[in-house]
Amino acid sequence: MDKLLITGGGPLRGEIRISGSKNSALPILAATLLAETPISLSNLPHLNDITTMLSLLRCMGVNVTVDERMRVEIDASTIRCYEAPYELVKTMRASILVLGPLLSRFGEADVSFPGGCAIGSRPVDIHLRGLEAMGAHIEVDGGYIRARAPDGGLRGARFLMDKVTVGGTENLLMAAVLANGHSVLENAAREPEIVDLANCLVSMGAKIKGIGTDRLEVEGVSSLKGCEYSVMPDRIEAGTYLCAAAATRGSIKLKDTHADSMESVLIKLQEAGAELEVGENWIRLDMHGQRPQGVSLRTAPHPAFPTDMQSQFMAMNAVASGASKVTETIFENRLIQVHELNRMGANIALEGNTALITGVERLKAAPVMASDLRASASLVIAGLVADGETLIDRIYHIDRGYECIEEKLQLLGADIRRVAG
Repeated sequence: MDKLLITGGGPLRGEIRISGSKNSALPILAATLLAETPISLSNLPHLNDITTMLSLLRCMGVNVTVDERMRVEIDASTIRCYEAPYELVKTMRASILVLGPLLSRFGEADVSFPGGCAIGSRPVDIHLRGLEAMGAHIEVDGGYIRARAPDGGLRGARFLMDKVTVGGTENLLMAAVLANGHSVLENAAREPEIVDLANCLVSMGAKIKGIGTDRLEVEGVSSLKGCEYSVMPDRIEAGTYLCAAAATRGSIKLKDTHADSMESVLIKLQEAGAELEVGENWIRLDMHGQRPQGVSLRTAPHPAFPTDMQSQFMAMNAVASGASKVTETIFENRLIQVHELNRMGANIALEGNTALITGVERLKAAPVMASDLRASASLVIAGLVADGETLIDRIYHIDRGYECIEEKLQLLGADIRRVAG
């Protein structure tokens, strides 16, 4: 099993390109099941989760091809079965997103309960209740969700989600676009990735109002067609590298990224003392060699501070000047990286869902173990600001969400390499 070996040292400097968004690409790949003609997608990141989703589509009989420009063309007209088996779904929670499209277009779906990072309870009951509101009959049998549409297909419905859920919003939106009649999704999630999915669906012929708000109105159509679509840049990858540069007192430029999708993160980086410049598709951060200031934050649904950036800011706060407080409100187990950071000399105390951080000048290298995708990123940042060699185990977590992380950090001057376990 591969590991990352990092020798901490100087500041990150240079420029890199940001990859396409994993959290946008996965639901868009699921949405290709809705189209009657082929869809061509570009700017997909080369990640394990993307490979898994493509394997899932192939195992259902969907035709997936990659052209010389690295565009992926997906033709769902060749589909042979409507099952997402446990062997694939267990490794990636986003597999649940094929449920809505399969049910809406083909009238049936058998989807195993999903896996993914162990960061807390993420039940799918809202997905199922929303589909039932559209007339679906759902049974849970042997670890599988077995869903069937009524005669004539799903029906439009008004559904109020009692909790903001990104996956639930995506699944129900994809189900609604082919449902008969009018659907309204209340208390919908507003993340930029949902906006990207909705824009892709509109390019396929869907009729959606309220994109970017917490109230989505959908007028069902009889069919959707293929299109060409480019996935948005990954705002979490961009935020991670900006956080790493701030922690190392560096200066970097990110290309092919959009500042307007990550406003809350950029505000907190400015509070930490970063000088920021933004252009149409780039962001530049400069710490002028200065130590960051500790910043307190509280995670919440978009447009507030994203839970996917909490652990990276904690690593930065660990070497920042002053005290700070990080409160996690989305996932109950997402402060799990605290113990590994403390092994490296951080001064972090836990009080329920809040981490109290007193910054230290430098961390100390230690062997550490990744527990989930974003916690892995915090350990990489910690390794970059630690004295000595840090060895990070179980990096398959980080490979799920960061394309070529060691190569990109090497371009920024980091001493990091992948070693065999």
